[in-house]
Amino acid sequence: MDINKFKKINDYEWEIPKTAEMKVPGRIFASKKLVEDMDEKVWEQVSNVATLPGIQKASLAMADAHWGYGFPIGGVGAFSAEEGGVVSVGGVGFDGGCGIRTLRTNLTLKEVQPKIKQVVDTLFEIVPAGLGSRGKILLSDKDVDEVLKLGAKWIIEKGYGTEEDLKYIENNGVVKGADPKNVSDFALRREKRQVGTLGSGNHYLEIQYVSDIYDEKAAKVFGLTKDQILITIHCGSRALGHQIGTDYLKVLAEASRKYKIPIHERELVCAPINSPEGQRYFSAMCCALNYAYANRQVIVHLTRQGIKKVFPKAEIKTLYEITHNSAKKEKHKINNKIKEVIVHRKGSTRAFGPETKEIPSAYKSIGQPVLIGGTMGTSSYILHGTSEGGKAFFSACHGSGRAMSRTRAKKTWYGQKIVRELQEKGIYIKGHSMAGLAEEAPGAYKPVDDVVDSIHSAGLAKKVVKVKPIGNIKG
Repeated sequence: MDINKFKKINDYEWEIPKTAEMKVPGRIFASKKLVEDMDEKVWEQVSNVATLPGIQKASLAMADAHWGYGFPIGGVGAFSAEEGGVVSVGGVGFDGGCGIRTLRTNLTLKEVQPKIKQVVDTLFEIVPAGLGSRGKILLSDKDVDEVLKLGAKWIIEKGYGTEEDLKYIENNGVVKGADPKNVSDFALRREKRQVGTLGSGNHYLEIQYVSDIYDEKAAKVFGLTKDQILITIHCGSRALGHQIGTDYLKVLAEASRKYKIPIHERELVCAPINSPEGQRYFSAMCCALNYAYANRQVIVHLTRQGIKKVFPKAEIKTLYEITHNSAKKEKHKINNKIKEVIVHRKGSTRAFGPETKEIPSAYKSIGQPVLIGGTMGTSSYILHGTSEGGKAFFSACHGSGRAMSRTRAKKTWYGQKIVRELQEKGIYIKGHSMAGLAEEAPGAYKPVDDVVDSIHSAGLAKKVVKVKPIGNIKG
């Protein structure tokens, strides 16, 4: 992308000047090189989002931004209902509630590395994964309604986890406003037996260790030490969430015409927040979020069972869980006023700073843990939110971001070769699809170190630790 099209704010902040159609400017938080390496669609999509009614401050994109449907992946937009703001499927994506849970353990690299094959093989057998995979829990129609309304809270009440888990899940594992009546029968049918399943694509269950500590104080607050084993789960709302997105793309397309909202890209269709269509979509999207919280909670329960088969004395606690595909009601300071807005984050995570009421009391002195997934062959990061983050509605990147399409990745790499090469580096990979592993080749992604350094340098979140993989399960 031509860097000369931007106004430079600083080395890690680049502005897309406001045009006649844009209601606010665009802004990208990334290094010069990362911006130059982005495809032109990122510029176009950030600019298009800036034309939507009721958007506040700026249309934003993170260092991992790449082309998406409507919003870029890595995009953030906040909308005020009082100013005619909208909700959009394109601002959430087709996997509402997709996110990451990181577990910390009392195990060390020295203990686990010699048994990593046994650990991964055991978890591979216990945790269902892959396209169309089915879980071990069969929910009745009434149970599904409860999950959509109560998320991880209902799952834990049924014995799949502990009350302590809820304290360390964003929103305590349940968002308000979810009404299953706004979810289609077809979407509910697609749910069947998918709670507690990892899915496919870029979803994973990874065994990691803390390789580098950047902030000793924050690491101590988060309970992290050098060479400590962590386990990270990345997945979302499965087929149910995808169908909710598909259903409401049609509903919001009609709403865009009804309310005469100019749309610059098909997937940016939207409805005013306070309209019947907007309220229905927001409610259904909340159902997807709650389903995703429940899904990850069951996988956490199964993961604990699997680890204890290999290490009976293992202690496994939730460090934190975040979503990175969502639209949430939040209050932010805008033009020196506190406003309630709907913040769309698509491939972007919350990064609340110190003393924010929404984060666990144990972390208030530091800020929210910000979990950034890398690739199965490189590394991931844990950061903390900052007081400076208000300029991006307290948001950060969610991963390293794709550098090439899945189709191109499959033409470039072979799954079996990736497995062999990573095993030579001490990383044991097990996947349900060799083609899927090729799609997720480490080389298909941007350098995660560069992405995280940009977010750190932009002040949106600060590095706490780097973690490296020793085992990974892919759908």
